[in-house]
Formats: sequence, structure tokens, C-alpha cells
Amino acid sequence: MHVIVMGAGVIGVSTAWHLLQRGHRVTLVDRQADAALETSFGNAAQISVSYCEPWANREAPLKALKWLFDPEGPLKFRPQLDPAQWRWGLQFLAQCNDTAFERNVAQIVALGRYSHEALKRVVADTGIEYQRITRGIAHYYTSQQALDDAGSAAELMRRHGVNRRVVGRDELLRIEPALKAYGDKVVGGTYTESDESGDCRVFTQALLRRCEALGMDSVMSHDIEQLQTEGGAFRSVRVRSRADGAVRELSADAAVVACGSYSTALMRQVGVRLPIYPGKGYSATLRLLRPDAAPQVSLLDDQLKIAISRLGDQLRVAGTIELGGFDLSLDTPLARRRAEMLVRRIEEVFPGVADTRLERDGGNPQFWCGLRPATPTNIPVIGQSRVRGLWVNAGHGTLGWTHGAGSGKALAELISGQQPAMRFGFWNAAPGAAERAPLISSTSSA
Repeated sequence: MHVIVMGAGVIGVSTAWHLLQRGHRVTLVDRQADAALETSFGNAAQISVSYCEPWANREAPLKALKWLFDPEGPLKFRPQLDPAQWRWGLQFLAQCNDTAFERNVAQIVALGRYSHEALKRVVADTGIEYQRITRGIAHYYTSQQALDDAGSAAELMRRHGVNRRVVGRDELLRIEPALKAYGDKVVGGTYTESDESGDCRVFTQALLRRCEALGMDSVMSHDIEQLQTEGGAFRSVRVRSRADGAVRELSADAAVVACGSYSTALMRQVGVRLPIYPGKGYSATLRLLRPDAAPQVSLLDDQLKIAISRLGDQLRVAGTIELGGFDLSLDTPLARRRAEMLVRRIEEVFPGVADTRLERDGGNPQFWCGLRPATPTNIPVIGQSRVRGLWVNAGHGTLGWTHGAGSGKALAELISGQQPAMRFGFWNAAPGAAERAPLISSTSSA
């Protein structure tokens, strides 16, 4: 079968890889010149199977209201004259209860575990190197009340087969000695040894090269303009070169829309509405001044809700969600404040470890922002649309890197007529398919 994959982020390239592994012919299309130059470019670098709770919970509405007037709040809702934003917001509120939270966690963890196994297999098969660190993820707390509440979250993860445990301050500092300079403010944390971190961009671009070596046709630097259907089935996609404006029509047996937040507009062309809205996230990548004092364990900061990961001789800090449309600006007062907040926190927690000077002071932090394609449940849309042969792999929110390999593998299996070995509610699947699916095991094949 010939399959066109639209979108060359970690989701799209992983889908392409697994389709090739199953003997399909693949054409990959993206508007950028290389893979992972948008949302997959500068993320938090964490493979966080164990730290994947949905944003929607019973406390979220009050927190969102409090943060509405805080320019540095972890979740900022910027009201727009956009029906899609308000529709998404109402759907989000409907998920802010314990029953929905438990249901959503089960699916997110199932996909995360499945994806982690898939990623390990891809790395073993390809030998790709991407600043990978397999020392787990630690979540540190400065509030005793927050740490007490973390016990319930850890128990929830354990019920779903994830060994996330609460650790005291002394044990946390043994796990990550780099926190000692900030240790008097830390009350304890949680730790999951099985999680890891690495550079999503480096991995995705390397995987793209392997796909091309297997015969994949890469149509890069092309805008995706129009999906064409006939008789209720996918027929072709019209693309336009960014170099010379030339228009091409690419035909195939099937197509996958994996364009992150932009998947919504594409699918609207064929009358399909996706429950996906962009959440703007920020990151800063800083040069290490004292590598010996920098963290090796990937970290989560509970107070600011940010992630910190070591990438070789650099430190990546990322976080915040801003629901305000497709704004990618970094030069507005609000954007600068939210980005610079990340750098200030690094200097506070790890004083003198990284070059945290801003550009005006002679430093050179690499600021970045990207649009995280979020669903109200935080469960991505994976499956076939009502248009035959037109599939979707989008809506992964902040977990695109965590869920990328598994989402690609699962969709390739579905396209190939196979049932992925996990209990997950695939889009437009037959009723009860998730419950009938076998549980993933650590020996699942690629």
C-alpha cells in the first residue's frame, strides 16, 4: 500500500518508520526543510510515562481562574473571539471530575507504556544517538501539602503498573545531588526510575534519514494546501513548493494527517472536526558552565510546573501552557516574561551551573516556543476518520515525545489491519475494541 504521511514531527516520522517496517511505500510531506522543526524542536526532552496526568481534574477550573491574571501562571487562558477555543474549553470543563480523570489516565498510561517499549525497539534496531539519559525522572516539591497530595498521584500510577514512588528529601538529594544547592527549600519528591530523557529533534531527524535509506520519498519545504476525496474516500493531496511555488498533486491508497495543531484545519476541509486546540509552550536551552554540577536525572519542578533535562553540554528547561490561538511570537512583553521566567528558575535552583544571562547582559539563551496540539482529555486522536483511507495521528499535547514511537507503531498496525496490543480507545474503532485488546508486555515486537 502507498501511504502519504503529512507532518514530519516525531509523530509523523515515527508513523512513516513503522509503515516502512510493514512493507508499505511511504511519501512524507512537510512545509519545513527538515524534520522536527516545529513542535518537536525544543520540547522538555522527557519520556515521561509516569508523569502524564491529564490537565483536566477537579481542581483545574479554580487553578485556571487564579492563573488567569498571573502572567507567569503555568496554565494561562487568553480568551479569543474564536468559537473553537470556547468549544474546547467547555469540553475541557466536562472532563474536570474524578471519573473522567481516572478514565483518561488509564488510556494515557497504556499508550505511554506501549510507546516506551516501541521507542526502545527503534533505538535498538537503528542505533540512533540523541543525548539519551536513562536515569529516570524526579519531581521535587517545595510545599509539604503538595508533597502529601503527590502520594495519591503516585498510588494512581502504581495501580496502572507504573512504579512511581514518594521519596524523602535526603533520598531525593542522593538520586540527584545537583539539587543540594536548593536542598533547604525542597521537602521531598517522587521518582520513577524507568523514565528517561533525550533530544526529540535529534532523534526525529536521524529517524527521517533511516526512513529515506529504506526508500521513503521526502517531499520537504512544501505547504499542504488541499485534501482531495472522491466517493467518501481519500484520493490525493495538493501541495505547493515553498521554493518556486510549483503545485503537485500526490495520490496514494491512504494518507495520515500528523500535523499537530494544524491537523484541525486540514480535516475541516473534508468535514471532519477534531477536538484539538493549540497550547503554546516555551523552552530555553542554556549552555552549561559547570557540567559536573548539572543534573543528570530529568526533573520536574512542582512550584512552576516546568521540566528540566540535561542534553549533553546544555540544559533544557520547558513549561507553561498558554491557550491563545496560533500565536508563536516570542517578542511580546508577555512572551518574553514567560520565557525569561524559565531562566530565572534555573539560576535559583542551580546557581552558577548554566549561563543564565539574558542577551542584553551578554548571554545567549536559546528561547523557543511551540504549539502543543491538545485535546480536552489529553488523549490523542489516533485512527481512521469517516473518510475511508484518511487517518489521523494528532492531539498529543505535552506528550508527543513520550507517545511518538508508540502512536506511530499503533497507527501503522491499524492501517495494516492489525490490532495494537494495548487497551486504548482508537478513534472510530469498533465498540469494545479497547477492552478486547491484549495488554502490552515487555516483549512486544516492533
